[in-house]
This record gives sequence, C-alpha cells and structure tokens, in this order.
Amino acid sequence: MVGGGPAGAATAWSLAKAGIDVLVVDRAFFPRDKVCAEYLSPQASRIFFDMGVLDEIESTGAAHLAGMILRAPSGRTVSAEFAGVKGFEAFRNRGLALRRTVLDEILLRRAKLVGARVEEGSRVTDVTRDSDGRVNGIASLGAGGKTRHLRSRMVVGADGLRSIVGRRLGLVRARRWPKRIGLVSHYRGIRGMKGMGEMHADANGYFGLNDVGHGLTNVGLVIPVSVAERIAGDRNAFIEEWIASRPHLADRFRGAERVSPVRATGPFASVAGRAYAPGAALVGDAADFFDPFTGEGVYAALRGGEILAPYIAEALRANGDGGLTALAAYEAARRREFGGKWKLERILGFALAFPPLMNHAARALSSRKEMADLLVGVAGDFVPAEAVLTPRFLFDLFFSPAIRN
Repeated sequence: MVGGGPAGAATAWSLAKAGIDVLVVDRAFFPRDKVCAEYLSPQASRIFFDMGVLDEIESTGAAHLAGMILRAPSGRTVSAEFAGVKGFEAFRNRGLALRRTVLDEILLRRAKLVGARVEEGSRVTDVTRDSDGRVNGIASLGAGGKTRHLRSRMVVGADGLRSIVGRRLGLVRARRWPKRIGLVSHYRGIRGMKGMGEMHADANGYFGLNDVGHGLTNVGLVIPVSVAERIAGDRNAFIEEWIASRPHLADRFRGAERVSPVRATGPFASVAGRAYAPGAALVGDAADFFDPFTGEGVYAALRGGEILAPYIAEALRANGDGGLTALAAYEAARRREFGGKWKLERILGFALAFPPLMNHAARALSSRKEMADLLVGVAGDFVPAEAVLTPRFLFDLFFSPAIRN
C-alpha cells in the first residue's frame, strides 16, 4: 500500500481485517499536515463507525456542520441543511470537519490495530515488474537515502493527486480543463461562522470556509493556474490581498489571526482512464481528482478503499488470469459508485467558469428549497447524483426563464 492517508488507511484496514498481510509505506511521519478542505460528509461518519473510530473522532473536538452555504458572484446567498433533505436518509444529519493532522493518524492507527504494518519516512520512487510486465513490488528510499526493493503480490497506489504508482504505470493523465490550484491556511477568530460549510464563488475562483474545531477555520482559495502567476512566491500576501479586496470577506476577517502558513496544491483535474494494471490498483485521489468544489475528496477516498478491498482479496486468490478479472470488476464498481458524481463535478466546474450560470443557479436554489436540499444531499454523499442529473433539474438550475427574482 503506497500512501497512508484516508484511502490507504481504509483499504489497509479492510484488507488486514480480512487476514491479508498489508504493508503501508508513506514518505511522511505521522501526524503530518495535508493541504485539504478537511470537510467530512455525513456519509463519511458511516465508514468511521464501521471502522470503529467515530467516537474517537468526535472526542477530538471535531466541528459539526449542519449543511452548506453558497454565495454566488452576484452576492446572492443560498443556505441548505442536510437535515432538510426529503426522501433520502443520511447516516447522520450533519457533517464533520477535523484537521488532517488528527484524522489521518487516527485512521492509520486503526489499520495498525487490526494487523496492518506501517513504514513511515520511506519515499516510493518506482514500481517494479516481472519480465511479463506484471507489477511485483516497489522501489523506495529510506531515511538513509538508500534504494531498496520490496516485493508484493499486489501494489495499491493510494498516494494522492500526483501518484507515483499511477504515473509510473501510465494510468494517470492530466485533463486540459479546468486548470486550477488551491491555497489553504487556518485562521482563528473569523466572524460569522454558523456551523455550516461555506463556498464563495467569484469571477476568478472560489473561496471556502470550514470550522474545524477548537476555534480554527480552514480557509481555502481555488484559482485558475493563469492567476497563480500573480502569487509571485508570496502565498501569504496573495490570500490576504484576496480577502481584503472583497468587502463581504474583509469585514469577517477583521481581527482574525492566520495561524498556519498558506500552502498550495494542484493543479487539479487528473484522471486515470483505468484504475488498475496487472498487479496494481489505484484508489482515492490517485485514481481521480477533478476539483475540490463539492468537497468529495475524503469520503471518496474512504469509500474507494471500502470498494477496492474485496476485489484485491479476490485478485490475490485468483489463479488463472493473475487477478485481472477481479481488478476489472473493481474498475466497473468504482465507476458505478462515482460516475454520477464525476458528471456533476464537471457540470459545476463548467458553471464556476461562467459567473452568469452560477448567478442563475443561486436564484433557482434560493427560490426552490427542494432543489437546494437535493444538491446539498449530493454534496453530503447520501443523495445519488442521478437525482439531480436530470434534464429538468439542470435546465431549472441554469437556464429556466421562470426564475427571475
């Protein structure tokens, strides 16, 4: 297992619990920070419960999020709560938000508790293969800088957006559009936080706010790569200037203290045309990451690991084709699970690039609560994306002339 974040930990937990020998290799030493919105959807709590860590996560002081607030470029604001969704039942009616320094260590420790072995501070540089091209292990650099080779019957790439496993196997490619990067920091003392996640769409990007507990707010800015040239090496100044130039944000940040440096991630929009190869599979951000607007990342990582584990177990038992049938079935399963959400992410990604579309969507959602409820349920991962991927819903959201006020 390459990568000890949520995708790697969830996969390792499931495999180790089934009695399979698992080694998790990560370049970092835990606890470690991670550039992330740190939002955990209501359905993420279901997986935490199954892993036996929900109570521990709650005990750390994780923030509770009742829903989401969207502010359109026009200034119109829409608020929707998870508990307001009709016809669909969530595991719980609130999401959570928690620093990744805390969450990832809890999940990885849980994987170790059921038998997974973990090796920290080891940077994977390549995959190794048999003469027939089948993956049979990894090459890594330890603390001493010496290359070593570890053999394995199966390698799982859970190593994130810039996956070494995915790139070495030629599975991952960058999409041409949209090209965006993210800047993330933490502040203390932001005014007006209401126990909701917030997304502020803008003509030049979007700005997110998430209470993550203990008086801290995760602050994230996603901007086109073309704008990124203006950062000029000073990310802290860039995000401060962004906030100061927008009165609706500047007033709330007056007196607030930035308590962590601004860190960058991206470019986003990478995809694996196929998330497996002979002897290997990808999961989480390594397999697909389009854009962070819907907050899908951590849940998709957890759920992806949950989906992958039984197919890995089946592949390890296979004799005839070396497990390729099982891995192809994993690919089909992950597409069934996430395909609708991928479509919605791309539609929203397009709309974000055209403020008039976002402004119309805000008018529609503010006048028709049931539409806002369905969308927030999709963001909460308990409403299937297909519920909003209908011609009528999308027309009403972006184009209907009946919505004027």
